Amino acid sequence: MNTSQESPTAQKARSGLTRIIHATGYSINGLKIGMREPAFRQEVMLACLLIPTAVWLGRNWLETSFLIATLVLVMITELLNTAVERSIDRIGPEWHELSKTAKDLGSAAVFLSLVLCVGVWFAALTSYFL
Repeated sequence: MNTSQESPTAQKARSGLTRIIHATGYSINGLKIGMREPAFRQEVMLACLLIPTAVWLGRNWLETSFLIATLVLVMITELLNTAVERSIDRIGPEWHELSKTAKDLGSAAVFLSLVLCVGVWFAALTSYFL
């Protein structure tokens, strides 16, 4: 499926299962693009190590899902940050204060998601071992 040549109105004209199938293709393409980003790759590798740990560490399904959700939140935020950066870069290579602000805000969002993730995991590990 070649989605790069498709007009934006073509997706809106679809309905039902066809729309879901095409939307899934766009999402998979986005994940492939994300995997080209070193930070996203690192977060995926970390998640591959920590998701089994979450299953072992969580005392019930709620704790386990919360630990996993913080990992997924970091990856979601990283993808959104990449989208912001790519959009800004598309506008032009010259320096502009608004472009810098947009990129800094995206970076801050990733940072805060990482702080949340580390805090939740620290609390879970402390609770488990103490």
